[in-house]
Amino acid sequence: MPYLNVNGARLHYTDEGSGAETIVFSHGLLFSGAMFADQIAHLKGRYRCIAYDHRGQGGSDVTADGYDADTLTADAEALIEALGVNPCHFVGLSMGGFVGMRLAIRRPELLRSLTLIGTSADPEPPENLPRYGMLNFVARWFGLGIVSARVMPIMFGQSYLNDRGRAGERDAWRRRLVANDRIGITRAVKGAIHREGVIEEIKGIRTPTLIIVGEADVATVPEKSERIHAAIAGSKLAIVPRAGHSSTIEEPDAVNDAMLAFLAGVDSLVK
Repeated sequence: MPYLNVNGARLHYTDEGSGAETIVFSHGLLFSGAMFADQIAHLKGRYRCIAYDHRGQGGSDVTADGYDADTLTADAEALIEALGVNPCHFVGLSMGGFVGMRLAIRRPELLRSLTLIGTSADPEPPENLPRYGMLNFVARWFGLGIVSARVMPIMFGQSYLNDRGRAGERDAWRRRLVANDRIGITRAVKGAIHREGVIEEIKGIRTPTLIIVGEADVATVPEKSERIHAAIAGSKLAIVPRAGHSSTIEEPDAVNDAMLAFLAGVDSLVK
């Protein structure tokens, strides 16, 4: 498994496929780059696909600090430059979207396009903070297994959770969630829920942008994506039927189709 030391953190990443263009995938909170397995399998015949794990999550090291959105953005900048893949197509889901928007605002020369999945340009709603804070406290001191039943309906939509044919798949994702390092994941949660908003700043984004959201997303409701779409001139919005917060897992074909159509349009602009 390849690792890269950047910005004071050792980050795990995967590197598959080949092509003139590179896609960098940035995952959501509580999981890892494995969230994009279906997308990578679908796209690696045309693009080089790099998926990395944020510090404290997946296979990346737990660091003492640096879990705020600005530091995570600096991590992504350093990774893109160290691998020499700029300008790249950047795909960010939830927490990865926080990073993607900040990259497009601050380092647009690193990006050829931006895909934002189930994310928000706003701060975490104040009414969510007590609940998420309590779940985080319990996870830190007693383990994620205790809170997994509360967390799964936040991360996945009801169609996916109630599909008997996907019970084994759901259990595999629950095990991945529970396997997170308790210190790393609770630091990551704090960084995510106490982030600052960038809704005014994203109005300046000129990078071609696709916004994808599950119609049943309760973590970042579709209205959040509609606000991003309204703020970024020329952006495209795709709402995925039946999907919750983890649409890349729940409805991979719909996400793949939206991404392929978007990337084809971007590629035609640069030829």
